[in-house]
Amino acid sequence: MAFALGYLLGSIPFGLVLTRLGGKGDVRTIGSGNIGATNVLRTGSKPLAALTLILDCLKATAAILLAMRFFGFHAATLAAAGAMIGHLYPIWLKFRGGKGVATFLGVLIPLLPIAAAVYAAVWIILLLTIRISSVAGLAAAISAPIAASVTNNNTLFPMLLGFALLVIWKHRENILRLKAGTEPRIGRTKG
Repeated sequence: MAFALGYLLGSIPFGLVLTRLGGKGDVRTIGSGNIGATNVLRTGSKPLAALTLILDCLKATAAILLAMRFFGFHAATLAAAGAMIGHLYPIWLKFRGGKGVATFLGVLIPLLPIAAAVYAAVWIILLLTIRISSVAGLAAAISAPIAASVTNNNTLFPMLLGFALLVIWKHRENILRLKAGTEPRIGRTKG
C-alpha cells in the first residue's frame, strides 16, 4: 500500500503538466526531452522550472509523511522507494520519467534531514559555481549515501545507495556528454 502511494505521487509529471498549463507546450519536445526542472528551464520560464523542482521534491516528501503517519517508519521507506521509482519510471509516460535529483531530495527531507542539508548544499554550490546541472545533481545524489554512512545510519544506507545508483543510471547520457566536453551549462544555449 505504501509503495503504491509513493508510486502514484512520484509518477505525477509536474514538469509536463506545468509547461502545458503555462502555454509552453510539451517539455518532452525541447532540449533533452526530460520532464525535470532543468529541461523546463529551457522553455524560458524560470518560475515554471522552480515550481517543477519544488513539486518534484515535495511529492516524495508528501508520500513519505503520509506513509509514516498512517503505517509507520518501514512503510515510509516503501513510500520513498515508490516515489523514486514513480518519478523515474511513470506508467503514464511509458516509463520515461525524470532523472530523480529533486525527488531524491524530497526523500531525504523527512527521512534523514542532515543528509538533505548536505545534498542541497552540494547541489546549490555546484550549480552556482560550475553551472552544469548534471554534475550538481550527480554529486548531490552521491552525497546522500555518504551522509548516511558518516552518520551511522545503516538502516537507510542501502536504500540511499540504490537511489544514488539510479540517479547515476538516469544521467548516463549526461555522463557521456561530460566526457566529450559537450554537456551544456545552465544559462547558455547549446553550441
